[in-house]
Amino acid sequence: MRFVVTGGGTGGHIYPALAIARGLQDKYPGAEILYVGKTGGLEAGLAARAGLPFQSIPLAGLQRRLAVRNVTAVWQAARGVVRARRILAGFGPDAVVGTGGYVCGPVVLAAALTGIPTLIHEQNALPGVTNRLLSRFVSRVAVTFADAVRYFPRRDRVVLTGLPVRPEILAFSREEARRTLGLPVTGKLVLCFGGSQGARTINGAMAGVLPRFAGRPGVCFIHVTGPAQYDSFMAALSRSGLRAPQSGNISIIPYLYEMPAALAAADLVICRAGAATIAELTVAGLPSVLVPYPHATGNHQEFNARALERQGAAIVIRDAELSGSVLATEVEQLLADERRLQAMAGASKKMGRPGALADITGLIDQLLS
Repeated sequence: MRFVVTGGGTGGHIYPALAIARGLQDKYPGAEILYVGKTGGLEAGLAARAGLPFQSIPLAGLQRRLAVRNVTAVWQAARGVVRARRILAGFGPDAVVGTGGYVCGPVVLAAALTGIPTLIHEQNALPGVTNRLLSRFVSRVAVTFADAVRYFPRRDRVVLTGLPVRPEILAFSREEARRTLGLPVTGKLVLCFGGSQGARTINGAMAGVLPRFAGRPGVCFIHVTGPAQYDSFMAALSRSGLRAPQSGNISIIPYLYEMPAALAAADLVICRAGAATIAELTVAGLPSVLVPYPHATGNHQEFNARALERQGAAIVIRDAELSGSVLATEVEQLLADERRLQAMAGASKKMGRPGALADITGLIDQLLS
C-alpha cells in the first residue's frame, strides 16, 4: 500500500499527520508513505526525523484581508495543484490524507480531482479555511470536536474521531506517575503550563497565585514557565517574597519532559487551549482552567475551550481578563469543591477519544474497500 500525508505550517497540523502516518504503517506493514509539505516549512525536518520521504510544493499563505500578496498566493496555489498532480502521478498513492495548512489544499484537491480516495482531519472546533473548502471535494472528513461538524456543508461525510494523542499519555497510573515525579501519593496536584515556550500572561497570573498557596498542606503545584521566561518568573516571585524551593509544595521548572506522568498525576490543569493539549486533557479525564491564546488564527483556541466549557469539563478565562486574583479564586473554589472537580473530570473523560487513531485509520481502510 502507498499513502500520501500532507499538512503544514504549524505543529498543530504536522504532528497529527505524523501520527496518522505511524498508524498507517502499523495497520499496513510495509506500507510506503510520502509526506508532501510546503517548501521551507517546518514539516520537512519533522518528516525526516520520522523517517518519511518528503517532497515539497512552493506556496504562500493568503492574507485575511485584501492584499497584493494574495494574487501571488492564488497563483502559487494553482501551480501547486499542477505540482501536486505530478507528485501523485509519480508516487501512485492508494489514498491521500490531509491535516490542514495551506499545502494541504493543492495536494488533497489534486488527489480528489484525479479520483484518489481522500480524507482530511480537522483538529479544531472552528475548522480552518483550507479544510472547509476541501470538504466539498474529499471522500471523508474526520473531526476532533463535535462542534466542528456544523461548519461543513456535506455533513454526511463528516465523522467524529477525535485527535490522536501520544500513547505514553495513558501509560501511567496516578500512583506510578506520582512516584516518578517524587510527589506525595495523596493530596491535590495543580499542573500549569503554557506550551513549550510558555505563556507570558499565564506566567504573570501564576506569580500572583503561588504565594497564596505556598506551604499549604494537601496541595502542590507544578508550574512550567517556558525556557525563555524562567528567570523573569523567578525574579517576579522573589519580589513577592516567595522563594519556591523553600515552600515545599511548589515546583517551578522551565520545561517539563515528563508531561505524560504529570498529566496522570494531576487533579487540575491550567493551560492554553490548543487542540492537541485538549485531546490529551480529555483522554486523561482532567478538569481544567483554560486560557485560550488570543492571537490564534480565527480565535480557534477559544472555540476549542468553549466546547469543553459547554460540557462542564473546563472553566474558561479569556486572556485579557486573566489576573493573579481571578485565577487564584477559581483554583481556590475548585480545590475546595471535590464534587465539582469530579464532575468536571467525568465530563472531560466523556469527551476523550483514546481510540482516535484507530478510528481514523479505520476510515481510510473503508475508503480503500
